[in-house]
Amino acid sequence: MQDIPGRLEYGFFIDPSRCIGCEACVNACAECETHRGHTMIHLDFIDRQSTIATVPTVCMHCDRPTCAEVCPADAIKQTDEGVVQSSLKPRCIACSNCVLACPFGVPKMKSELEQMMKCDMCYDRTSEGKRPMCATVCPSQALAFVPVEQIRSTRREKPNNVFFFGKERVTTKVFLMIPPEAGEVNVDITDFIWESGV
Repeated sequence: MQDIPGRLEYGFFIDPSRCIGCEACVNACAECETHRGHTMIHLDFIDRQSTIATVPTVCMHCDRPTCAEVCPADAIKQTDEGVVQSSLKPRCIACSNCVLACPFGVPKMKSELEQMMKCDMCYDRTSEGKRPMCATVCPSQALAFVPVEQIRSTRREKPNNVFFFGKERVTTKVFLMIPPEAGEVNVDITDFIWESGV
């Protein structure tokens, strides 16, 4: 969550149940001034075999970003507000350690630039009190950058920013909206492995 001078406490929220797959967020992201025409987010299909449901994938901005911890060139920095930024071009050696280490699968290596680029929550905008580009265009508010109290008072889902990958607890700056009765979010990679003959 982030305090914007003169405004309420804001948070960045993802609500998969509201995503309609329009890709407005993907296109708007590429228009952000610091992204040089590259989109930093992507749209994922949850289970193509049985549903057309989609979800936008943005950086979750982990409190302890694994991508930065595994970078041998110290190219990935985190702002005082907790925003994890794309790699610094002069330092990035395009090793892809960050791509492999991220539990959410967010960083992408832009081979043509030899640089890892990822969602930085439009830091050039949010640091000046503006909303991220994706949140300004999402017609269903699947991506929302709004006062925390607004989310709590208008959504039936509850915001969650704690995830478990096996025994690893990951706390994030970005919130995922989950059913009100849900407990902690456990992500088990074996749930996503297709086994022949099953």
